[in-house]
This record gives sequence, structure tokens and C-alpha cells, in this order.
Amino acid sequence: MTIELKASPQKIEQTPSAIAQGLPWSIGLFSLFLAVFALSFAAIFIKLSERELGPVATIFNRFWVATIILGLLNFFKTLSNLQSDDLSLEQKRYTTGDLILLLAMSCFFSGTLVTWAWSLTQTSVANSNLLHNLTPLFTTLMGWLFLNQCFGGRFLLGMVIAISGAILIGLGDLHLTTDNFTGDSLAMLSAFFSAANLLTVEKLRTKFSATTLLFWCSFFGALLTFPIVLLSENVLFPYSLAGWLTVISQALVCQVFGQSLQADNLKRFSSGFVALFLLLDPVITAILAWIIFSEQLSPVNLLGFSVVLAGIYLAKSSQAAYKATPLNP
Repeated sequence: MTIELKASPQKIEQTPSAIAQGLPWSIGLFSLFLAVFALSFAAIFIKLSERELGPVATIFNRFWVATIILGLLNFFKTLSNLQSDDLSLEQKRYTTGDLILLLAMSCFFSGTLVTWAWSLTQTSVANSNLLHNLTPLFTTLMGWLFLNQCFGGRFLLGMVIAISGAILIGLGDLHLTTDNFTGDSLAMLSAFFSAANLLTVEKLRTKFSATTLLFWCSFFGALLTFPIVLLSENVLFPYSLAGWLTVISQALVCQVFGQSLQADNLKRFSSGFVALFLLLDPVITAILAWIIFSEQLSPVNLLGFSVVLAGIYLAKSSQAAYKATPLNP
């Protein structure tokens, strides 16, 4: 069984060079960068919230706060649509299949955050980030196996280069011991869940808007993580103003803004390219940690950053990075 390296006929109709001439491409790439930039603050907020909350409690609070914000946004959006004379703004009906996919998406996303946070308590940060950054590999493989997606040789080469750069970033702090097996396995599982989440969101974006998907993801995520917090941790909510500001900021910046932009760009870019672009997350996080926490950056880190950027640039020039046609929602 081999991976077909030629792009599908549908994607040949709209090449990267043709897309690059249009404004939506440039706006999409910039908004995707903004999404990754916002998501890069997650590790910073988690580190700040650890003063009062455990990792799962932090995720739970992120979910329920985001649910309220996204619920209000969708409510006002619905009111605006009802008052509009545009006949194309018809109410989306939820089928049984839609509800199953929405629940699966929420389980995958919650599983990503919980297993990643759990892995950080069982292995080194470098090991956890390194294995979690295998998400593009799982996304590409699962997209090929289950969704008949095709990837050109240029895209696959760019992916290998970018992942190699991500490995290089954490290579100095990597620990290869049997004591880290549980944590390393959880980090690998988080990469699998992240890939499954991206592919599910990509499929749901053909019908639902990004804010609608993020609302259900946050709502179901809060329900799924609530019993885990009660069973595994002692503190459910922050107890200081600084703690509440950290939780609310994480919900606004990472969940509402970052995740919504990421989901929105799945109408323009393939899930494989979005997953690959997310490798900028550890790059930006390291720079933010250098600025905020005065953590040092080594020459090897800087070299890894350059390799990641080179890999993403190469993959971007491939037809497999783009959708043939934009989606409506």
C-alpha cells in the first residue's frame, strides 16, 4: 500500500500560483498565522494558572467560559440573520450524523488537551512537545486513509522538513528513558486526537460556521472534563482575581479567537497544511517564553525555527495545501 504523490484532478483546477494572486489567499494565510499566534499563548496561560489550578481544571474553565462567550456571539448572529432579508441565510438543521460528528469533534479536542496536559506531568516538556508535534504526520496519514486525500511530493517533503525542525527545537532537552514511557505515550495520543479533531472540523465546516463548531466543542468539552476534574483534582475554580483573569484570557485568546480562526481557515486550506502550520506554535511559544519568563534560546533552537519555516514555505507552494473551492459557512 503506497501513498499517491500526485495531486487530485480537482485540485489542478486551482493552482497555488493562481490562488496567490487573489486577496482571500493572503488574508487566509495571515489569519492562520494569527490563529497560531493566539494558540501559542496556551502554554503561557497554563503556566500562570498552575499557581491555583491543576491542568484539567484549567481546561475545564477554558471550556465553560468560552461556551458562554460563543453562545452570546451565536445568539446575536442568529438575531441578525432573522432580521436580514438575505434568503441565503437559512437556518441549518442538525441531522443525527451532524450530532455524532459534533460529539466526536468535542471528544477529540478534549482528548487532545487532557492527554497533552497529563503527559506534561509524566514526562519532560521537551518530550511532550516533540511527540505532540507529530500531529501533521497523523493528519496526513488519516486524511489519505479515510478521506481519500492526495498529497504531492513537495508537500510531503515540506512536512518532513518542518517536523525535523520541530524535533531540532526540543532536541537538547530530550530524555530517552523507560521512565517516560507513560508520558510519551500520552503525548503521542494527544497528537492522534489533534489530527482526528482537525479532520472532523474540516468535514463539518462544509455545513457549519466556525463559531457554531467552537460553541459545541466548548459545550461538550466542559461536560466531558467536569467529572475528570472532580475525580482527579481538588480545586475547581480560581480563587483570586489574577486566576480568573488568566482563565478568562485563555478562553478568549486561545479558544474563542485562536480556535475559531483555525476552524475558519479549514475552508481555505487543507487540514494537513493547517496541522503543518501549527508547528509554528512551539516556535512562537519559545519566543514568548523568552520575552515573558526570560527563558534562554540556544543556537540550536534558532536553527530549528528556520528549518520549520523552510518546511512550511515548501509545503505552502504545493497544491495539496489548498482547497479547490472555498466553502460557504
